[in-house]
Amino acid sequence: MNEIEIHPFSPYIPDNVTTLIIGSFPGREQTQNAIDNDQWFYGAKRNQFWTIISAVYNTPLTTKEDKQKLFNKMGIGIADIFLRVRRKNESNSDKDLDVIENNNQALKLIIQNHKINTILFTSKFVEEHFTTFFPDIKNYSCLLSPSPSANIPISKSNEFVKFKKENPNGNTIDFRVFQYKQLLKV
Repeated sequence: MNEIEIHPFSPYIPDNVTTLIIGSFPGREQTQNAIDNDQWFYGAKRNQFWTIISAVYNTPLTTKEDKQKLFNKMGIGIADIFLRVRRKNESNSDKDLDVIENNNQALKLIIQNHKINTILFTSKFVEEHFTTFFPDIKNYSCLLSPSPSANIPISKSNEFVKFKKENPNGNTIDFRVFQYKQLLKV
C-alpha cells in the first residue's frame, strides 16, 4: 500500500486577499521528495498553472518570491482542499487521490476571517469536495484545469472550438489564459 503523503505547504493568504484559488493536493514530486525553497504550489514539472498565471498578468514567475509578490499585489490567496492523501496509482491525477484528511478547517477560517469575493477551483473534483463542506457558499467558479491531461477534453469543448474560430493560432494554454483572465477580472 502506498504511503500517506502530507501537504508540504501552508495556505498562502495575503492581508488584502479577495480571491482564493483552491486546488487539490501537490504533485508527488513535491510530497515524495525533498523540495528546495523555491518550490511551491503547482510545482509539478508538467503542471501549467504558473505558465498560465504568468501569461494572465504578463509577468515572469520563476521563483516562489515572484509568485508571492504577484499574489500579494493582486490580493490572491492559494490553498488546497486536502492535507493528507494516499495515491491509488503513481500519478498526480485528482482521481487517484484517496483522501485521508481534508483541509476544510483551514479553509473555513480563511473564509470567515477575510473578505473573499471570489473562490476559484482548479478542477471540478475540488469544486465537488468544497461544496460538500460549504454548501451555502455560492461565489465560486471553476478554472480550466492547469493539468496537461485536461488538454484533450478542453480541445473538444464547444467553448474551445468557438475560441479557435476567433483565434486560429490559439491553443489550449491560450484558451486557459483567456478564461483565467475573465475569472480573475484582468
